[in-house]
Amino acid sequence: MRNSLLGCLVFAALVTGAASAMAAGTITGTPHDLSGKGWGTTELCKFCHTPHLAQSVAGAPLWNHDSTKQSYTLYTSSTFKGNSTQPGPQSKLCLSCHDGTVAIDSFANAGIVQSGTHTMISIGATTNLIGGGGSLTSDHPISFTYNGALATLDGHLATPVSANFVDAANQIPLYNNPGRSSQLECASCHAVHDNTYGKFLRIANTGSALCLTCHQK
Repeated sequence: MRNSLLGCLVFAALVTGAASAMAAGTITGTPHDLSGKGWGTTELCKFCHTPHLAQSVAGAPLWNHDSTKQSYTLYTSSTFKGNSTQPGPQSKLCLSCHDGTVAIDSFANAGIVQSGTHTMISIGATTNLIGGGGSLTSDHPISFTYNGALATLDGHLATPVSANFVDAANQIPLYNNPGRSSQLECASCHAVHDNTYGKFLRIANTGSALCLTCHQK
């Protein structure tokens, strides 16, 4: 009886843990869940990924979506000490929907990308338009090297703990691309598959906690 009860408790704990893990990392029901839009598929993942006939796109596992070809005007200011370049491959994946030049429903069926018609602009989602008109001048800089040298030069940035993460908790990743390491990209702050904290933020921004992970008071 005791062993049976113990087994049930262990099983319940495993199920609860698994459910919690699934709940913490799912796009179901979030703004990235496009399966109910009637845009050619009811498959949740197909707008971005496919198990077969995938495209070979840098930084994109099993990619299934048309990619932006936009060239951007980058953010500059007298206080920004970084060396921004055109968006890295991780950020271009985001911009391939969010800059408005590529339709959200321009994804592949049987390896052939269909010509979609629903863009951020056409569906009225202009609040989610990033890089519209090829301009990133009003958005947080991306695709710059964030390392100890930059933190020292700036004087108000946290020194990254490694070439791969800003923080010791490994919540804010940096990306290594050919010829460029420790790059801060869109996905450094946003986790596209997890909307636990809203706006797909990697950590809660209560009291500007996310901002203060990098920016020191």
